Amino acid sequence: MTTTTSPLRIALIGTGFMGRMHTHAWRTAPRFFDLPLTPEPTLLVGHRPDATAEAAARWEWPEHTVDWREAVERDDIDVIDICTPGQTHAEIALAALAAGKHVLCEKPLANSVAEAEEMTDAASRAGSVAMCGFSYRRTPALTLARELIAAGRVGEIRHVRAQYLQDWLSDPDAPHTWRLDRDRAGSGALGDIGAHSIDTAQWLTGQDITGVSATLRTFVTSRPRRGEVEGLGGVAADTSDRLPVTVDDAAAFTAHFDGGALGVFEATRLATGRRNANRIEINGDRGAIAFDFERMNELEVYDAAADVAQGFRRVQVTEAQHPYAGAWWPVGHGLGYEHLFTHQAVDFVRAVAGEIPVSPTFADATQVQRVLAAVEQSAAHDSILTTVATAAAPEHPLEGNPS
Repeated sequence: MTTTTSPLRIALIGTGFMGRMHTHAWRTAPRFFDLPLTPEPTLLVGHRPDATAEAAARWEWPEHTVDWREAVERDDIDVIDICTPGQTHAEIALAALAAGKHVLCEKPLANSVAEAEEMTDAASRAGSVAMCGFSYRRTPALTLARELIAAGRVGEIRHVRAQYLQDWLSDPDAPHTWRLDRDRAGSGALGDIGAHSIDTAQWLTGQDITGVSATLRTFVTSRPRRGEVEGLGGVAADTSDRLPVTVDDAAAFTAHFDGGALGVFEATRLATGRRNANRIEINGDRGAIAFDFERMNELEVYDAAADVAQGFRRVQVTEAQHPYAGAWWPVGHGLGYEHLFTHQAVDFVRAVAGEIPVSPTFADATQVQRVLAAVEQSAAHDSILTTVATAAAPEHPLEGNPS
């Protein structure tokens, strides 16, 4: 669809689940959206030579390497897209920003507040775009929810309740993965999926979380070493050869918002029967909205003044005027998980071109990191109220408030 000939040359670092998804997004975005620049997948960076070469061939990346520094140093690369485990994010992003590259970094931004703040400082000094991949912001129904809240449709926000429920670790013999290693992942369900709920809640309400009271739980303390089959957990090579689990399986906390709202959050990867139940409900004095990603094309809306039946109304967010939806299919033909990443690629390209503000910024992602740290601190002290640290670094003009 795009008519521009100006390329935006991408180096993607990571060949796992997110690497596949981001590859699909970069290739799909210019085919459905008119973009000011054309994303051009140029270099794929992996960890193991054979696996990287195989992924590059399958996904049609013209070049590949196992050295991410090559991507940062090359003059013909404009964007560094980081889809690696959390312990590598800071080093790669800092090098990329110093080299003048635009950066898209998967969430959580880092494995610690200190690293996240260093990345935010670097982004504020750079003349390039730095975005964190909280992809659920690009769900059309959630974007519509944000517009309704900003327009005052729910009024003064009183309650925020968010759940992110998965069950892929319910089996105690589900294989070990890097996501269960604190040194690599930073935290477990809290950072992996709870971070999405935190970001979504703050983004929808326009309020920051300022205090939490939390508990964390690890139900399965060791898991069998993973075999050769790839996936989130793979297959167990030998159930008697077990590795320690050093992260949380589940997190639960209450939260204070700076606008006065009360929040209740839950994140777990052991909620039997729940595949990807990313839910949020926001109640105000004039109405409410409710969303569940397992029904991602729907938004429930309640208007306390107009709805004499006193019930939620189901809105199918597939109309041409709804966020992002007009670029895709006829009305009523829903979207899927992969579309969020295409929307993310679209917004990233438009931010690089200066058409829209960057969202979410590294500063936004660092605020999420501060909440994650406060949750862990509260849980370590038997759920006492823990104040969320405040920001210390100014934002760069490129990192303005989300539109």
